[in-house]
Amino acid sequence: MCFHMTFLSTRPGTRSCLRGYACVLSAHATPPSGLRYEAEHRIGQRRQRPASERRQEQKHVCPEHQLRGLERGPILQRREGHLKKPPTITAQPKSYTAFPVDDIILVCNASGNPPPTFRWTRNGTRFDPIADPGTSVSNNSGTFTVVANDPVEQYQGRYRCYAANELGTAVSDEARLIIENNPTLPKEKKVKISVEEGHSVVLNCNPPFSSAPPQIHWMDKDLKHIQLSERVTTGLDGSLYFANVNASDSRSDYSCNPHYTNARTILPMEPISLTVIPSNALVSNRKPSLLSPSTGRSSHLALRGKSLVLECIPEGHPTPTVQWVRKDGTLSASRTSKQNHGMWLSFAEISENDDGEYECLATNLMGVAKHSFTVTVEAAPHWTKQPESQLYAPGETVRLHCEASGIPTPSISWSMNGDPISGIDQDSRRRVHGGTIILKEVKFEDTAVYQCQASNKHGTILVNAFIHVIMLPPQILTKDEEVYKVTEGQTAALKCNTFGSPRPKVTWDSPSWDSVLSNPRMSILTTGVLQVNNTSMEDAGLYTCSVLNSNLSITAQLQVFNRSVIQPLPESQRVRSGQLVTITCHARIDAQLKIVQRQWRKGRQKLMESSENKYTFDGPSLMISDIQSEDEGKYTCEVITNLDMADATVSIIVMDRPDPPKNLQVIEHPDPERLTVRWTPGDHHNSPIEAFIVEVEEQRFGKGEWVKEKRVKGDVAQADLHLHPFCIYRVQVKAINGLGESDPAESPELYEMPAAAPSGSPENVQSESIDPDTLVITWKEMDRLSFNGPKFKYKVMWKRQADKGAPWEHAEVDKPPFVVKDAGTYTPFMVKVQAVNEIGAGPAPPEVTMHSGEDIPTAAPSDIRVEPMVSADRLTSLVQVKWAAVHPETVRGHLLGYKIHLQRLGVRGNGVGHMKRGKRERREREREREQESNTTVEVKGPKEEVLLEDLRLYSNYVVSIAAYNSKGDGPYSTPESFSTPEGKPEPPASLKFTSPTETELTLHWTPPAQLNGVLQGYLLQYQEIVSSNDSPLQVVTIEDPSASHFTLQSLNPQSWYRFYLRGRTVAGDGDAITKDAATLLDGVPPSNISTSVGETYVNLSWVPGERHRNVEFHIQYQRNNGGSEKIFKTVNSIESFHKIDDLKPGTHYNFTIIFSNKTHWAKEIKTEGPGLSEVQGGFATQGWFIGLISAIVLLLLILLILCFIKRSKGGKYSVKDKEEGQVDSEARPMKDDTFGEYSDNEEKRTPSQPSLCVESKLGSDDSLAEYGDSVDIQFNEDGSFIGQYSGHRDGPGPGGPDSSGATSPVNPSAMVPPGMGHPNSINLMGRGN
Repeated sequence: MCFHMTFLSTRPGTRSCLRGYACVLSAHATPPSGLRYEAEHRIGQRRQRPASERRQEQKHVCPEHQLRGLERGPILQRREGHLKKPPTITAQPKSYTAFPVDDIILVCNASGNPPPTFRWTRNGTRFDPIADPGTSVSNNSGTFTVVANDPVEQYQGRYRCYAANELGTAVSDEARLIIENNPTLPKEKKVKISVEEGHSVVLNCNPPFSSAPPQIHWMDKDLKHIQLSERVTTGLDGSLYFANVNASDSRSDYSCNPHYTNARTILPMEPISLTVIPSNALVSNRKPSLLSPSTGRSSHLALRGKSLVLECIPEGHPTPTVQWVRKDGTLSASRTSKQNHGMWLSFAEISENDDGEYECLATNLMGVAKHSFTVTVEAAPHWTKQPESQLYAPGETVRLHCEASGIPTPSISWSMNGDPISGIDQDSRRRVHGGTIILKEVKFEDTAVYQCQASNKHGTILVNAFIHVIMLPPQILTKDEEVYKVTEGQTAALKCNTFGSPRPKVTWDSPSWDSVLSNPRMSILTTGVLQVNNTSMEDAGLYTCSVLNSNLSITAQLQVFNRSVIQPLPESQRVRSGQLVTITCHARIDAQLKIVQRQWRKGRQKLMESSENKYTFDGPSLMISDIQSEDEGKYTCEVITNLDMADATVSIIVMDRPDPPKNLQVIEHPDPERLTVRWTPGDHHNSPIEAFIVEVEEQRFGKGEWVKEKRVKGDVAQADLHLHPFCIYRVQVKAINGLGESDPAESPELYEMPAAAPSGSPENVQSESIDPDTLVITWKEMDRLSFNGPKFKYKVMWKRQADKGAPWEHAEVDKPPFVVKDAGTYTPFMVKVQAVNEIGAGPAPPEVTMHSGEDIPTAAPSDIRVEPMVSADRLTSLVQVKWAAVHPETVRGHLLGYKIHLQRLGVRGNGVGHMKRGKRERREREREREQESNTTVEVKGPKEEVLLEDLRLYSNYVVSIAAYNSKGDGPYSTPESFSTPEGKPEPPASLKFTSPTETELTLHWTPPAQLNGVLQGYLLQYQEIVSSNDSPLQVVTIEDPSASHFTLQSLNPQSWYRFYLRGRTVAGDGDAITKDAATLLDGVPPSNISTSVGETYVNLSWVPGERHRNVEFHIQYQRNNGGSEKIFKTVNSIESFHKIDDLKPGTHYNFTIIFSNKTHWAKEIKTEGPGLSEVQGGFATQGWFIGLISAIVLLLLILLILCFIKRSKGGKYSVKDKEEGQVDSEARPMKDDTFGEYSDNEEKRTPSQPSLCVESKLGSDDSLAEYGDSVDIQFNEDGSFIGQYSGHRDGPGPGGPDSSGATSPVNPSAMVPPGMGHPNSINLMGRGN
């Protein structure tokens, strides 16, 4: 420690502080050993002064802050020559190896006062560097240098340095200087080595010797390192070891390059040529053996603190893996490491705990090779306790003690000033016992430097300690009124450093305690420190330190604060790899303290935030991203205040899928069809292994796929596999835990199972004979894995079933099918198929009965009987058909069943009831003939009757029957005729509506598609749709079966009606076709006109009247200055929108709507944009041009009037005449789009029509488009009309007239807004159910 020395001035009446500086090893402050007082301070000669002056002098303590800067003051400078100090070695000489090209430097520096002088010994005899011409010595130092140009070999030896002054002599450590010549390349011969593939080989290096072993680099001619692995590695001797060689190892440039670090030299040795002789067969496996070491047991002696490497290099095929174990204990993971692909076990700093027995195990699938190592750890001497340099007062007893440890136990010897104690005159006051020297009643002349030396066979150590005999008055060096702050539970150390010789003794007192020594937690140390253990709040207060037998004292204040704690404690976590882990650490600290730092550690390593965001600190939390197994461990949160630290440690256990099994071995089993697989489980990563999966891959016949062969429990490390003979396998094993399965551990070699006879027989043996007189035998081919041996064949055996005593005929084939000729037609045979190979035949196969090829039957069924019936709904017919079976011999094969051929000949009778004859009757017959068809029904098996369903009623049929087998159909029987009875008709094919007036509806329909008899007429029912659904049902009977329309009058224009129309025959009324409809109202032009205006156009829009007929009206517009002619546009009321284009920007126009020569709406509208100035002088303003345009307009107006008159007079025609002129309009069902559009007299043209005056047919030839007083109508997909209405209405829906939201007489849903310029069409009459 370093301390200050304070002296009082000797001048009368003055007090000044002098401070000297010293560094000593003692536990209490002492000045340098070279300190001497002047005469007035010597023992027994101190000047006497009055007691009061002495007390004031004793009370004076020079504070340290008053002494700062006085080290080189004038008073001290005058006395500096009298402050003496024993010598101390400050720089020790070091042992090292030098080469002729190196300068030799041995360092020795020492301090002391007077400055020490230096001398050297070499090999125990005096060596004077100054007198040696080859050396140079540094000034004020013992360091000397030997220049490399001089011969340096003579300077090899053991050196020791001595530093001496008048107070004693200090001795340095011994330094060993080794002189070596630079390594040189030895003469070598070129080496060529040949070795068979799969065998081992060693390429020797043999580098020149050096006390510092070189680093070995094996390289090629391009100075690239040879790739090292478990198979190819270097040894401690520098040689290159191959556990086994392959063809790629052949090369001629294996070069060993020793690197001598101290000599700064690399020696490229002569290249070695290695030739690998390829093997013509699979490389045979070999049990491991050891290339190094070669003996069965090795012994190694290591020194404590040094490094040691145990080496185990195996050879074998496949390449062995190496494991290390400690036989007499557990192998330390912290003190050892595995290097060089596991072949070296390295101890970085070996200790006595590593003394013991070790073993390496080299393992492959063929076996294990072992080697035992005995490691003996000894130790060079090292200090366990060193003597301390001290100041002593005359008359005190000196005790110097040193202890050293080592193996073997070192011997202790003492020297004084470099001379052994045994060689010095005996002194009765001095006694030496082992490591202790005692000197009683010391005197000033006993001041000296003592050396303690410990030695054993591994080395020598030495330590210096001086004894300085001096007399000094007591002083307190610690500052008065110091404040000490601690937290509860800490240890407080209240200092009271003193100085003096003899050593001052101190006591401590406190007002809070009667005696501090009565408190078991308080003690006074030899240094004067009051130590308070496990402090509490009651320990706080004022304490006083006093020097015994003096008036010197100081006070100290102790403050105790609440201890900082982590609360609540964070909990340990078990997490899955890849997750984000958060650890939160909250601290509770005293209010007067503050957190200086919060830090996290993993183990002992401090964590820092990283750019990869591995660790993130967020207030009291630590976040670890993408946690992996290497992140597992103990994490400590440290909250550091200005007084204490609180910490808490949690464990993070990372769970992951297991590592692959290790040391996979495949061992032969006594059963030739089995293999035993053994392994060592890998790391389960904190999730127990639940099972192991053993998979195999077959290489000879397989598809290169891994197949699960066996599953064993997680505590089982082997499995017996039952495999196919004559197959080549590769094996792998996977481990499974709760987080998934490991990567596979795959066997490096292939395993061929011995061949055997087949163990199974072909399956599914059957006949696939097609042609008569042949027997085609086939079977399911066996899996190639079941061949069990070479030259696999199928042995086919057969004979006729009738020849039971005859021998089996046989043949061997590679694959199915096998064909037997001259086998007859459908002849039964006994057949067997057996598996055989070169080793032998498989088990006896079962006999299978099969037949030769079939031929078609030769006879037809007889005695055919037919019983027609009517279905329950009277809409279809049923027929029971029976027959007599054919004779088995006529089948000529396996009877599969019978085929019933059914042909419809048409409708019974020559007419269709009372329907009008003529074109309609002809069309009906033609349609029925089109629908006549031939139907064949198959009856499986040997049945003799069948029920035929869904036959047409009122029809004529014929039926015939044939037997069939796999070859084909036999002849059909003689046709049998029968007729089906009459039934109810189907619903009418379509139902349409027209509305001549607001109170009339005309129903138009087409007859039923299937009459199922003679049509007698129709039954019409209708009722008004009301919300209560209780309106009366009106019934109209139509007796005329040829009727196709009917008009109802006096209907309510405000109501909707539901209509039911059905046909009838003698069997009764058929099902009805149902539609909803309502009448149309008279149309009116729109009046609620909305406008939108642009620069060159005006849009007029309106809401058409609901259920109103379409009417035409005219839009007239003209510039309001009267300078232009009037323009007319004819528009339909159902359009709901019309656009006027080609207007002038910023111009006023008068718009008028005219209907029936009356104005219904008028408005002045100005287009947007700036107005256009009148063009002056153009031809458009000339009179002749204006007259021409007026004439053209007049002609167009006359043409429009004529067109309108023509349309008003035309448009009606007879529906009946129209029907007569068509080929097929009612007699057959009409598709949804067969009707055209019905047009109102005033509204036959729409904006989409090309001309105002030309008649345009808007439908097919048989449409109702020109019925009078009707509207422009289209058809929905169900055949219903689509009338042209405009606007929204609140008409009745399916629930009655009170239903809301209906927009058309048929569709109750909201109407889709019409497109611009197109009519708004809705379904008018034909709403179906």
